[in-house]
Amino acid sequence: MAVGFDFGTTNSLISVIVGDRAIDVTDDDDLPYPSVVRYEGERIILGREAKESLDTAGVGVHGNAVRSPKFLLGEESVHIGGVERSPIDIVTDVVSYVKREALGSVHAEQLGGVRNAVVTIPVTMDGPRRRALRDAFTRSEIGIVQFVHEPLAALYGYIRGSVNRDNIRRALTNRNILVVDWGGGTLDLTLCRIEESRIVQIRNGGSSEIGGDKFDEAIRDEVIGRFFKIVDLPSSIEIHPDARLQLLHDAEEIKKALSDREWATFYRPNFFRNSDTTLEYKLTRGEMEEIVRPMVSAGIKEIEALLDSVSVGPAQVSMCLVVGGMATMPAIQGRLHEIFGPQRVEIPSNSATLVSQGAAWIAHDSQPLVTSKPIELQLARGSYLTLVEAGSEMPSEGKTRRQHINLFCTDPTDGIAKVSLYTPQRVSAQPQAGEPRAAIGHLTVRVDPKARPFAERLEVDAVIDDDLILHIVASSSDVGDQADFWFHNLEFGLEFPGGIKERAGDPEPQAPKEQGREPGNISIRANVSNNKNQALVPGEVLHRFDRLAFDRRNQSATEEQVREHLYYEPCAVCGRRSSDAACKCGSHRSSRR
Repeated sequence: MAVGFDFGTTNSLISVIVGDRAIDVTDDDDLPYPSVVRYEGERIILGREAKESLDTAGVGVHGNAVRSPKFLLGEESVHIGGVERSPIDIVTDVVSYVKREALGSVHAEQLGGVRNAVVTIPVTMDGPRRRALRDAFTRSEIGIVQFVHEPLAALYGYIRGSVNRDNIRRALTNRNILVVDWGGGTLDLTLCRIEESRIVQIRNGGSSEIGGDKFDEAIRDEVIGRFFKIVDLPSSIEIHPDARLQLLHDAEEIKKALSDREWATFYRPNFFRNSDTTLEYKLTRGEMEEIVRPMVSAGIKEIEALLDSVSVGPAQVSMCLVVGGMATMPAIQGRLHEIFGPQRVEIPSNSATLVSQGAAWIAHDSQPLVTSKPIELQLARGSYLTLVEAGSEMPSEGKTRRQHINLFCTDPTDGIAKVSLYTPQRVSAQPQAGEPRAAIGHLTVRVDPKARPFAERLEVDAVIDDDLILHIVASSSDVGDQADFWFHNLEFGLEFPGGIKERAGDPEPQAPKEQGREPGNISIRANVSNNKNQALVPGEVLHRFDRLAFDRRNQSATEEQVREHLYYEPCAVCGRRSSDAACKCGSHRSSRR
């Protein structure tokens, strides 16, 4: 069996499904385990003890504490208390601690030894950080069944764990749902659509710059600044080395308290070095909201930008599901009510633990992630070739999903083959020709500029690994050049139980399908094709190699190719280019007759 594991920036939590309900494995105070670690020589202090020790820490211990280790992933090393440590090792210490505590809890028998887990990740977590997180779980002897985006897990858990799940599904079918996961480390956003048998992501977004930890820092720094002005302390006075870290802990607690109270007091004796002055400041909810207003506004702008990117207005969002530690902040709730209306903003009672519970439901239902949209390769003349189909099942741990296609360069004139990847902006298994698309990435591969059209063969390999990273490699046959890129921001879907048949093993990739042509402007003129069709060659290139194709007596060039050829030919009267506005001769128009 597998559990749900939410390794959070501020807190971590394991959840498991027992019977028909989600059980959260919490500490003795019925709270998640703080993602905090403290190193004191050979001793490692973890969880709540490490967090509470910030209140009584002695001189110099500030440098020994790591408050949000997830942010360190991706770095080669960090210095903690003067000792160089690997971020993977630090995260391993926290993950192992949460596992150890869970196995010592009253729910130990239901956890299956915590050997396997569906692990949640922020939508902004890139490939190197995902690999580092997987490495930390492996060292903790926990296999990752699959990663899943935190907002997607929350929505799945909200529907799947509800007593009235069937009614909720029916009410939300064919509706847009915005999930706002505002946690301690990140603001994660996912715009989803509920279909008959599944949830699909339309677009992901968010920021790692406006999580709850940033709110804590802003509150702390403002309180210190205001206290200095009130007491009129000399600028030469020094703050105790540990005091800023201790006051950061106070800021987090007071931020939570002001969700239900109108005021709270900061109180820190011995805050200043060589002074008996006590820092004491009464902070009201109104003052706190004034301090954090810029960050709340930045988060709202992220939400508006996400909706604008897919041309969805707030009125088209049927529900805004708010989860994460910041969900209860009145300032955030108020702004969301302004945008969507109070009746469409849903803040469940289990908002702080819903991400972990959603992961547990996914593990319980054994539901694999599938791509919500096709990944397409743009061909010459603006048509598209499906590289990865919508609904493709993502690989399980240690496996990959591969697709290989052969292409031809239709126009090697500039010595470069342009390989461009796109995905539809809206959810569609078979997008129509005129549907808008978003670029995933572009590759340029060197080819022989003297070669005839279709002479240079190109090979493209698309690989999606178990970290949900798309790796595209393109190479040319004659020149032997190669280029690649990595892309981590894919969108996924999750079937509800009973929505799909049982699958045996990983699926075989399907043959690519070509889609229709999309009219309009393009930023890069694609010059690759999957078949040797002369009509795909630009007219000016075809004329260089086959002038007979333009002979009026036996013309094989298309009208579009004729126009392209004439566009680059000088005017027969004045000698100017056809695109030159100074040419008034009309020779190009007459030559088309």
